[in-house]
Amino acid sequence: MGAVTGLPDLLRDCAPQVLAAVVRRYGDFEACEDAVQEALIAAFRQWQQTGVPEHPRNWLIAVASRRRVELLRNETARRRREEAVRLEPVPQVRGDDELALLLLCCHPALSVPAQVTLTLRAVGGLTTAEIARALLLPEATVSQRISRAKQRIRDTGGQFERPAPGELGERLTAVRHVLYLTFNEGYTASSGDALNRVELTREAIRLTRQLHRRLPDDGEVAGLLALMLLTDARRPSRTGPDGALVPLAEQDRRRWDADAIAEGVAIITHTLARAPIGPYQLQAAIAAVHDEAARAEDTDWPQILALYGMLHALAPSPMVTLNRIVARAMVDGPEAGLAALHRIAEDPLMARHHRTAAVRAHLLELAGDRAGAQEYYRLAARLTLSRPEQRYLQTRAAQLASDLRASGPLAGVGCRRPGHVEEDWPR
Repeated sequence: MGAVTGLPDLLRDCAPQVLAAVVRRYGDFEACEDAVQEALIAAFRQWQQTGVPEHPRNWLIAVASRRRVELLRNETARRRREEAVRLEPVPQVRGDDELALLLLCCHPALSVPAQVTLTLRAVGGLTTAEIARALLLPEATVSQRISRAKQRIRDTGGQFERPAPGELGERLTAVRHVLYLTFNEGYTASSGDALNRVELTREAIRLTRQLHRRLPDDGEVAGLLALMLLTDARRPSRTGPDGALVPLAEQDRRRWDADAIAEGVAIITHTLARAPIGPYQLQAAIAAVHDEAARAEDTDWPQILALYGMLHALAPSPMVTLNRIVARAMVDGPEAGLAALHRIAEDPLMARHHRTAAVRAHLLELAGDRAGAQEYYRLAARLTLSRPEQRYLQTRAAQLASDLRASGPLAGVGCRRPGHVEEDWPR
């Protein structure tokens, strides 16, 4: 018996492998998931008293399999099959089980919210309560979402197996997207009191790392892992002692995670040299340029602008457009950025987004228009649901208001220290 240390982490690491083995053997995702959850509960209770067995995964698979057989006994239509299942050997873990489970959770019949929730539960090993806290949803809502997702997989005939070669690319695209969304929501929560939800970023990185090990030649999986590492490396300095947002230009870079940066840079450097370029790789390259600058003023903005140009051509989106405008302003001056922002102002998707108002405020401040910047900082604060972002934007507006009162007739001339919008946010 081993010592009981880090028991929750051990169970969480074992959970997806155990579930994958049981689903592969018995089918019926929903029933197998219930059986595995019961096995995990039993293990948590028993191992605290007896210690961790020598082969914890095998123990969990055996208990979950017995529970699955018990469930079969209650299904009258399967009584003949029950005896055969009971006598068959316990299934073993296979190397590609977790990949197959990821692909099943990202079944194209599911909506993106359902894919995210089911992935966190089945592959990430998070409990319903943990997912609810992470996504700021009622626990009942998460429970219903999981149940409906499993029902949908069953109704559409989803199987625990790798898709046909012609479907694998589409499924992998969905898997990468789900992991990307999960990381984004953890790194910059879209609402609530906390800027970060560490459990989500940690889980997204763990799952992406596993996916990278299974598919080392997939350049976009590698790019996604590098992007997460390079972005999450800044987390220690993104908030102050009071939880307030600290923008990129003002962060203490000595607190960044040097090991994560080194790993991320190594991954993206290797990948760009051998794989077809994709959007995640370009975002990782942008993050690497930021992370390798010892000071904010050392940032290679022309290189970032060029990378955003490539990203815009390959995978245009509103956030890419905004970040590219910020990079343009840092290279050619705030007036150039404001002119570019004016050209996209009619887009309804952009007009009511808080980031659009925040970028405009930032550029107006750089240009010396304190009154205009104050107005748009306040607008951005009203539009965002994230309270740390609201506090930061309101603070910037208040500082500018103070400057205007102190400056009197010279209020529109010059600028103290401009607020800086984090132009490399992945979302």
